[in-house]
Amino acid sequence: MKGSFLVILRGNHMIKVDNLSFSFPQKDLYNKISFTLEEGQHCAFIGSSGSGKSTLVDIIMDPERYLFDGKLVIDPNCRIGYVSQFYKLDNTKETTVFEYIGEEFIKLQHEIESICTEMETSSDLDALLEKYQQALDVFDAIGGDDFESNIDKKLHLANLNKQKNLVVSELSGGEFKLIQVIKEMLKSPDLMIMDEPDVFLDFENLNALKNLINSYKGILLVITHNRYLLNHCFNKIIHLENMELQEFDGRYIDYNFSLLQSKIEAQELATADSDEIARNELLIDKLRFIATNNSEAARGKTLKARVKAQERLEARRIKAPFVDIKQPDIRFITNHEMEEAIALTVTDYRVAFDDMLLQNVNFEMKSTDKVALIGPNGTGKTTLLREIFKNNHPSIEINKDIEMAYLSQIQGEILNESHTILEEFFDAGFKTNDEIRSYITSYGFDREVLHQKIGSLSGGEKNILQLAKVSARKANMLLLDEPTSHLDTYSQIALEKAIQNYKGAILMISHDFYFIVNCMDYVLITEDKTIRKMSMRKFRKMIYAKHFDRDYLEIEQKKKSVEMRIELALKDTNFELAKALSGQLEELIKLL
Repeated sequence: MKGSFLVILRGNHMIKVDNLSFSFPQKDLYNKISFTLEEGQHCAFIGSSGSGKSTLVDIIMDPERYLFDGKLVIDPNCRIGYVSQFYKLDNTKETTVFEYIGEEFIKLQHEIESICTEMETSSDLDALLEKYQQALDVFDAIGGDDFESNIDKKLHLANLNKQKNLVVSELSGGEFKLIQVIKEMLKSPDLMIMDEPDVFLDFENLNALKNLINSYKGILLVITHNRYLLNHCFNKIIHLENMELQEFDGRYIDYNFSLLQSKIEAQELATADSDEIARNELLIDKLRFIATNNSEAARGKTLKARVKAQERLEARRIKAPFVDIKQPDIRFITNHEMEEAIALTVTDYRVAFDDMLLQNVNFEMKSTDKVALIGPNGTGKTTLLREIFKNNHPSIEINKDIEMAYLSQIQGEILNESHTILEEFFDAGFKTNDEIRSYITSYGFDREVLHQKIGSLSGGEKNILQLAKVSARKANMLLLDEPTSHLDTYSQIALEKAIQNYKGAILMISHDFYFIVNCMDYVLITEDKTIRKMSMRKFRKMIYAKHFDRDYLEIEQKKKSVEMRIELALKDTNFELAKALSGQLEELIKLL
């Protein structure tokens, strides 16, 4: 590394990253990446798990900690707000929601009042006046005069009015995440950065987060893989893959369409090149044979020219990093495939902690059912899933032929973060290094990271490891608690395909509407402290009636159908059909 180059740009809140390169000792992250963030931009920051999105955010927030090549151009007075994916509820705090959100404003108010009181008896008025003016300037800069009404407005927007006077420790995890977002937004930062703020939010809270994002007037940079937010919140996309980065000014849905068009063109070119490469191979073989038996110089030159042409064709076949993104090869297989039978019966189940969470819960699942367990945060879903996995509750009966595998939303429950990946999979029953390498590389992990501690991986990489462990169990019933959390969109799609192809039963807690609709048979919904069954058709109607325009569902379904037809056309190398279908897709996208 040649060293960091931080440019001080006064009076302009634009952030500019120019030809930035950075590496960890074990991994190169960025190769001369560039982008800008300007006034009015709400930017989604996307890319595969482990590609370095959170590290780049850290560099922007504290560039002095990092030794990088290239330039980071930023105003030193640029105030940055930050919401981490790892905030935890502090149960020791006895402050109310209003006091917690307004903490900085209330502190400044008290400071100003204290200075005024001191001025009544002090002889050094000049120093106190200067101190008073400084505090007042800070208070004004963050909108202090209106902070109480601004808090009320944001709470109303997030549908949290009733929580205003609650003690913070009484909030659910999802509510607390929204409170964190509101608290940072009210400080009126010039740049607001959020790292996966959507993780574990139920759909109501996710919709509240969408409202907060769309109401914000400053620059936003949000790391997210949530397709609902991506489709409804952003006017700029930054995409990081394979050490490279590209910008797109526009909606995520339009960006995806542009990638699809590039993919059709690239695959058509690659197919044409493959035919030419095959013809060249035959010619080269013939020329080599002739050159071996003929010392004529012209023959050797012809061979060299043909070999160089072949090398150019091979190089051109390499896909652009944003067009052909490798998905993990997630496969759920079972050694215990069952004839259709009752796999799980729950009878008069109840659970309570301080308050009753669930009671009079009755349902059963068949051995091939794929079921989403949905409902607001804090209603006992995870507790029920754990009880089913433990299989020692009198209200829960598991078929004797069922073998279960469990994925936890708390990754440390299933993964030992002090282990290396190799150690973890030896513990899971694998016998040799080669067996583990072969298995893990299919999930997208390079051989170089197998000796890396699991604790150093990104949240998405840890979830992929959990999925790999679940798959290795070859169970015939999967219990999945928020399996899409932290996963990039490509891994989510790979997981959808794995679930669709799985021959066993699945009970899955999820708040990801797209994921549920794409691969579940029906839902079990928690409401009024019990659980009821709901068909997928009714679930779709319920979600769309609350959150979308009347025609949105029909257009979305048509769009999905056309996308699947394009995928099939590309598999059949029918590029003319793929292009015609992409025209249909473009018209549908305009309607959205």
